[in-house]
Amino acid sequence: MTETNRTVRLAQRPGVGVPGPDTWTIADEAMPEASDGEVLVRVDYVSLDPAMRGWINAGKSYIEPVEVGAVMRAGGVGEVVASRHPGFNPGDAVEGMTGIQRFAVLPGRDLHAIDLSVAPAPTWLGVLGMPGMTAYFGLLDVGQAEAGQTVVVSAASGAVGALVGQIARIRGCRVVGLAGGPEKCAYVTDTLGFDACIDYKAEGMFKALAAAVPDRIDCYFDNVGGPILEACLSLLNRRARIVLCGAIAGYNDPSKLSGPRNYMALLVARARMEGFVVFDYADRFAQAQAEIGAWLKSGEVHAREDIREGLDSFPSALADLYSGGNFGKLIVRP
Repeated sequence: MTETNRTVRLAQRPGVGVPGPDTWTIADEAMPEASDGEVLVRVDYVSLDPAMRGWINAGKSYIEPVEVGAVMRAGGVGEVVASRHPGFNPGDAVEGMTGIQRFAVLPGRDLHAIDLSVAPAPTWLGVLGMPGMTAYFGLLDVGQAEAGQTVVVSAASGAVGALVGQIARIRGCRVVGLAGGPEKCAYVTDTLGFDACIDYKAEGMFKALAAAVPDRIDCYFDNVGGPILEACLSLLNRRARIVLCGAIAGYNDPSKLSGPRNYMALLVARARMEGFVVFDYADRFAQAQAEIGAWLKSGEVHAREDIREGLDSFPSALADLYSGGNFGKLIVRP
């Protein structure tokens, strides 16, 4: 076993803009050791998620901010190396909030076993992990999508959006995505099975979106905020639902997070806009994972991962997440 543990720690809180290399300290440290009730995990893959930008800001949110000097928060999957918890043995495959590091010590109560016969380890950070849970409960519980309705989802080629659209398709909805560039749009329609995909970077985005939803929008799953949210607000059906999952368009510049100018469209359509946090559904994750796992096995759901190598790649990979430079669920292999 290696005698050191490579870690990524928050060196300072970033200002406006994408966090740069000086936001992080990447170094080799002493190997951690498990105490009673804890488990030492070799981290094989870590998840990069848009929410990370909010986690490193000071201030009140749905979760405590990462402290300066702390290992960067992240979900990870790996293998148990040593255990002082009765529920785990060396060799077990597990997932948990490991942080961005090669080895992690976690309380056994904070780890969950994963079944690698259902899907490979990286998939447990994507459609079977937090993005998958976000898509499943956001669409079905918050969005209440039903057969025959029109569902629109932004960031449709991303980790959450791709699964939102696939679940909506399986449930009998007409599904329209928004993605950046012809390659991603082709993937959304040809591989994921969306009925249409609009390139938000192309001219005439609003006109193309309106043409793609002739019966207007019953459920909009919002991952980006900004002008796309405003466009969808203007195309709502009566009693439509807008699911507020994220606003990646403004994560690195709070001045871009102003409210939609046409929010009164909610009144006209008797519609609602509701935010949610996936952790609120933790007691039902196993239910969602079982159903999504069955869809994976049957080929009804496709999963795509964008895997970067080495912890030194973390700063540039995270920057790609906010510029659309990734294609699929973004993961780093330490």
